[in-house]
Amino acid sequence: MAPGRAGTSRRVPSGGGGGMLTRRRSRVIRHRVAQAVPTLILVSLVSFLILHIGPGDPALLLAGEFPTEESIAEIRQLYGFDRPIWEQYLSWVGQLLRGDLGLSLQSREPVMDLILNRLPNTLLIVCYAMVIAFVVGSVLGIAAAARRGSLVDRVATGVATIADALPYFWLAMLMVSVLALDWQLFPATGAVRFLEDPLGAIWTATLPAIALSISGIAQITRQLRAAMIEVLASPFVRTLRAKGLSPAAILWRHGLKNVGVTLLTVVGLVFSGKIGGTLLTETVFAIPGTGSALIQAAINKDYFVVQGIILMLAVLVFLVNLVVDLLYAVLDPRVE
Repeated sequence: MAPGRAGTSRRVPSGGGGGMLTRRRSRVIRHRVAQAVPTLILVSLVSFLILHIGPGDPALLLAGEFPTEESIAEIRQLYGFDRPIWEQYLSWVGQLLRGDLGLSLQSREPVMDLILNRLPNTLLIVCYAMVIAFVVGSVLGIAAAARRGSLVDRVATGVATIADALPYFWLAMLMVSVLALDWQLFPATGAVRFLEDPLGAIWTATLPAIALSISGIAQITRQLRAAMIEVLASPFVRTLRAKGLSPAAILWRHGLKNVGVTLLTVVGLVFSGKIGGTLLTETVFAIPGTGSALIQAAINKDYFVVQGIILMLAVLVFLVNLVVDLLYAVLDPRVE
């Protein structure tokens, strides 16, 4: 073919589009990381100040049943509690930059090991709850939008309203009392390692996941219903109806496609909320996760454990938001 032909002159080098997409995603990641750094610093500083300024003295708790002034002073000197607050914070940040979160004041266990040991139980409950919230919320939201004003719509909206009003920790205690203790359908407390027994782990996490998913079901149902109603009332959908396209085809081929970004946004927000929502859920079900460890450490004034877990939760929220940002372009190329 001659060099002047249009077919050759307009040829795009192989992999050019993919390389541009990769560069754009790299920019998104760098931008999000740059935003996350000051946020994580602020989170660590606020949690540090709240712990150290708040009431209670960890040295007094560590000194035993009959502490003396000398023993309390020795403990404060041993752990550096007698130094200025800013010096203690900078010392902890220096350890953090070396990958060391310190030792638990109560168990003397490395905080990193404590977190890694409990994190799988927390992630299982959160992911399980998100699956339940996504499936149930999507079904209710789509059904309500497709049958707007009908009995189905009223039932779905009512379920979402009730789910949003229910305190999930109260629901958790009710399920433990009825489903676990009275009917003995599920384990009441504890957790099973997923890698050791996947089915047992999922079965044990069912009640905590249901309790944790309730508010997420309500949020996804309401947001998806509103977005679907807006799409189904748009001019292009009326054009599709005029062309004779069936309601089912309009709903599944075009309706869901146009609410994908909205649904992803809601799922990301719900996921981030569930990460922090495990505190009471794990406490009610006596699950050895990061949430129950955080509450116990806060009661015992175990500074390093509290700071480490809060920082870990902040990192998880950042990662969820980063994944959501990257998925936007997958669902809707116009976002890119």
